[in-house]
Amino acid sequence: MRPLLKSRQWLTVVGLSVLILAAAVGAFFTRNAAIQISTKSPTRRLPVVDERPLQTARSVAKLSATWDEQRFANQALRAADHEVDLAFADALRDAANHPAQHTPQTEALYTRLTKAQELAKHDQERVDQLTKEVAAATGARKDELQDQLDLAKAQLELDQDNVDSANTDLIRSGVDKFSRVQRQFKRHEDGEHAADAAHGPTSPSATPINYQVGNLLGQFEAWQGFRSKKAQLQSALDEAAEVATALDQAHDTLEQQLAAAKAAEPAPGSQPSDHPQDATAKPARVKVAALKVLSDDQKTLADLGKRLQDMQEVQTAYTNWIALVQVHQLAVVHGMIESGLWILLIILLVYLADRIVDRYLSHSGSERTRLHTLRAVIRFALQAVGVLLILLVVLGIPQQMPTILGFAGAGLTVALKDFIVAFFGWFVLMGKNGLRVGDWVEINGVAGEVIEINLLRTVLLETGNWTTTGHPTGRKVAFVNSYAIEGHFFNFTTSGQWLWDEIQITVPSEQDPYSFIDAIQQAVLRETAENAQAAEKEWQNVSGHYRVQSVSATPAVNLRPTPSGVEVHVRYITRAQERSAMRARLNQTLVELLRRKRAGATVS
Repeated sequence: MRPLLKSRQWLTVVGLSVLILAAAVGAFFTRNAAIQISTKSPTRRLPVVDERPLQTARSVAKLSATWDEQRFANQALRAADHEVDLAFADALRDAANHPAQHTPQTEALYTRLTKAQELAKHDQERVDQLTKEVAAATGARKDELQDQLDLAKAQLELDQDNVDSANTDLIRSGVDKFSRVQRQFKRHEDGEHAADAAHGPTSPSATPINYQVGNLLGQFEAWQGFRSKKAQLQSALDEAAEVATALDQAHDTLEQQLAAAKAAEPAPGSQPSDHPQDATAKPARVKVAALKVLSDDQKTLADLGKRLQDMQEVQTAYTNWIALVQVHQLAVVHGMIESGLWILLIILLVYLADRIVDRYLSHSGSERTRLHTLRAVIRFALQAVGVLLILLVVLGIPQQMPTILGFAGAGLTVALKDFIVAFFGWFVLMGKNGLRVGDWVEINGVAGEVIEINLLRTVLLETGNWTTTGHPTGRKVAFVNSYAIEGHFFNFTTSGQWLWDEIQITVPSEQDPYSFIDAIQQAVLRETAENAQAAEKEWQNVSGHYRVQSVSATPAVNLRPTPSGVEVHVRYITRAQERSAMRARLNQTLVELLRRKRAGATVS
């Protein structure tokens, strides 16, 4: 089953890899599809006038985010708009002076347009004449002329539609350059008015990029924004340079053509030909037309020079704009370097602190385990602080910091409830009625001697029950300090660390126990008199302070019948530190007493 699963996993990986490779190959071979569609479409006719400088300037102006950038954008817009206006004027002049040559394919379109225009002109003259006659006629003659006038107007409208249709067909064929320029100029003017109505007063269009942001992520986003803006401005600058180069070439070509044309024409004031009737002599009207064309070409040459200056101004505006963006981008790079430096410093400080902790908390011996745990906790805390500081450098300080801290505090309070209660429990235990190292206490049913009290835990060295044995068991028991607030504990330690102990003596049933009770009580009183007096004195001080009844420290002797005899229980007061010694001394005294009385009692 395992080889089958592995083969299926490999098939999945291979299949996904093949799909990814196919997608990458397809994306590579279709990367220029959009460009080919926009530039090589057979149905798209290039415009007569190149409006790219103005269109690009409008598009780039949307990137302006500050008043300095808006100044460069307006400079480029003004220069590009002036250049396009001159281009339209030159195109209209050139189309009027240099009409396209007729071809057999377009001759029918021109003939149709000419006939339609002649019919429309004739109809207009007919309408004007009938209008005058109707105004002068009266009676039935006026009604008759009015009918003829309505018919002539209808015919004029029909012929005018034929003129528009023929003109549209001629424009669509691309032969009538003048009409094409006029249509494009009308669209240009409409676009100008729409742009002015949409934008209104000039002002920065885009949202400013904050290049002084104080976190690495924001600095990287700002760098990407400036990089994208710089790329678009560079593309606009390259396009302006391309248009300027084309204008320069056109200017040189037209200048050479004008120089050749001027060289072919006779100079003004020169002597006329000796044979004025020579067939080669040009008529005066032809010369006038030629001079008019030459003058228009001279104006076009001057406009080409102005357009070249406008494009140079556009290039200057884009160049200055790019320089401004580069300054801001350099400031962002400087901020990124500073952020990276802070991150490296934080990493270095955390590393050095980690080395210091390893050096001073790596001792061997009995404290090795505790120090190892403490070292791990400190290292984790240092690394957590380092990660938090790095996140602050990368992401920055949150905008809603008080709200975030409030929610974080509430969450930590719920999650760390036990730790918080344990921490405050430490203050309770450090108070007047708390615990001290060496106290004999009972916590949650476990009795023992307090050997450690830290901020979160209390550690006991476990002992047995007070009435049986007080010797340690060797086990350490730790309790969270929350018991000081939520629970309860018994402190068997006073200023003298007094506790009650008990000795049990069994008297057989055939012996009279009453003869031993007085002797036992006297012996216990004699041995514990000093401790009882000291204990009563301390308890009187405590009970007097709290206004409660004092407790007697006099030893007590109790009898308890059993099937095998009578058990005598002797309870007495002793110091906790002297418990074993006092118990041994009392046992020895009672054994000697039993021997003297020759009793059959046994001591347990």
